[in-house]
Amino acid sequence: MSASILKSANATAQCGVARADGELVLTETELQFSPFNETFGLGPYAFSRSSIATVQSTSAKGGGVIPLSSEAIKITLINGQAYEFILANPQQLLDSLRGQPQPS
Repeated sequence: MSASILKSANATAQCGVARADGELVLTETELQFSPFNETFGLGPYAFSRSSIATVQSTSAKGGGVIPLSSEAIKITLINGQAYEFILANPQQLLDSLRGQPQPS
């Protein structure tokens, strides 16, 4: 990977009831998700930061329906596709994606 890493965290990609654990990495130019097990079909993903339309907090859902926690983010691309990731301290990643400074 040639771009410098701004943030990195273990995360879970969620698509309905399907989930895959992996690593979410934010660089200056991309947001990447690499699943630990690629056989589930949830990743790997790489989104250029310029293709991201919105980022927002969302709820992690049990069974794809029942809200379990608020420790998740939703990434919506310019083309309308949306991806959800569950991770600890999602606000730090949201702030980085939005270009807000991080406390030292």
